[in-house]
Amino acid sequence: MSDVILKVSHLSKAFGAIQALRDVQFELRRGEIHALAGENGAGKSTLMNIIDGILQPDSGEISLDGRPVRISSPAAAQRLGIGLVHQEIALCPDITVAENIFMAATNASRFLLVDYAGLHRRAAEILSGLGDIDPSALVRSLSISQQQLVEIAKALTLDCRVLILDEPTAALTEKEATVLFAIMHRLAAEGIAIIYISHRMAEIFGHCDRVSVFRDGQYVVTHQVAETTPTDIVNAMVGRVVDNRYPAKFQGDSLAAPAILEVENLSSPGLFSDVNFTLRRGEILGFGGLIGAGRSEIVKGICRIDETATGTVRLEGKPLDARRYQQSIKEGLVYLSEDRKGDGLFLDMSIAANVSALRLGLVSKGGIIDQRRENQQASDLGRRLNLKCGHVRQPVSALSGGNQQKVAIAKMLSVNPKVIFLDEPTRGVDVGAKLEIHRILRDLANAGVGIVVISSELPELIGVCDRVLVVREGRINGVVSGDAMTEQNIMYLASIDAEQARAGGARP
Repeated sequence: MSDVILKVSHLSKAFGAIQALRDVQFELRRGEIHALAGENGAGKSTLMNIIDGILQPDSGEISLDGRPVRISSPAAAQRLGIGLVHQEIALCPDITVAENIFMAATNASRFLLVDYAGLHRRAAEILSGLGDIDPSALVRSLSISQQQLVEIAKALTLDCRVLILDEPTAALTEKEATVLFAIMHRLAAEGIAIIYISHRMAEIFGHCDRVSVFRDGQYVVTHQVAETTPTDIVNAMVGRVVDNRYPAKFQGDSLAAPAILEVENLSSPGLFSDVNFTLRRGEILGFGGLIGAGRSEIVKGICRIDETATGTVRLEGKPLDARRYQQSIKEGLVYLSEDRKGDGLFLDMSIAANVSALRLGLVSKGGIIDQRRENQQASDLGRRLNLKCGHVRQPVSALSGGNQQKVAIAKMLSVNPKVIFLDEPTRGVDVGAKLEIHRILRDLANAGVGIVVISSELPELIGVCDRVLVVREGRINGVVSGDAMTEQNIMYLASIDAEQARAGGARP
């Protein structure tokens, strides 16, 4: 029997005038981990949605074990042994973890009553290999990384022959990602074929056997991972040689530049305490630390999303007199959430409506939205961010993940902010879009906008930021800059308390 378990031949798919896939070819072998690489909008997710039965192709053929199949729905895909873990969380928030994990099995059951005790027991067995998650907890009470692990647990219950993982580590801690990689290798050793979609070259080259590249809805090339390089893959993704350098950093002495934001003695019970720092005009300030250290919570306290936070915040030398986030927006502080689907965007609304959502007064007159002004605002910001879309009136849900992120950034820029806090701004974004976002952030900083970046990607923090504040257990545990801004120093400060760090000689 051929070792090819899944074959895609001459597959095409269009959404109106947009050709998402064009004459695509793809083969997946038993027991391999096959990476799928490409910029946002390259067609990767569209192809996976067709293989999973969410979408139907306009033309072409899919074969399993050498036999043509029609995959009419996700349920049909599951019956064929295909499981998909989506990049975006797709759980029911108001039911338990166990009920989410076994939703498909429960719906297919012939029994009228549900054995909840058995359900929770089986869920606990699956979760024991992934993380410390209570199967009886409501999903809405979980962190984003825990919700992603529940999505993975769902797929592991399906007895898959083909498992598709779409950016599965985007919301995971390093420890959780390590557990996932071990599970992937175990499944591959058992003969399960895995399609692994990722923008992270270290993951592709550390854990995958082959890599296929897509560009502009077309298949480009497949390489054995051992016989290619990250530079070759990036160049194939974008269709040109990429100079993958970060933008030039702040020129001059940032500590001598005027302060744009000053934070003193900021605290919130149980979340963070005694936070002090200064953001200076022209610099990009980074927040590093482990997931759960309190980075996002500190920023939400500054912006008054957390209304219980106490302390002093000064903007351009004047005390910030804001009790709610809406007041902070008017004063010039905006926050881009790490959860773009849950908090950052209205997916069923148009691009233009999303961009204008923070301050409708900018595009309205007499309480009525001027759609022409709203469209123009979105078009102008879209061009600035190189947003790929058919029209600014199309729903955000029709865009790729990377283009959705650009809409979220455009939404922040629409109010001409003085300070922007960006929480994981390039999560799930391809190499080309990352370069654009990094350039935009530096251009904004050079224009006098205060930029604060929270990121779990250490190379991004080091490459983009002028200084990095390292947060540990709700406190600023140290500051690194210049030659001391290394992955080793950041992780050291993120893992060791301040006294130990000073004793160990970590450079501030």
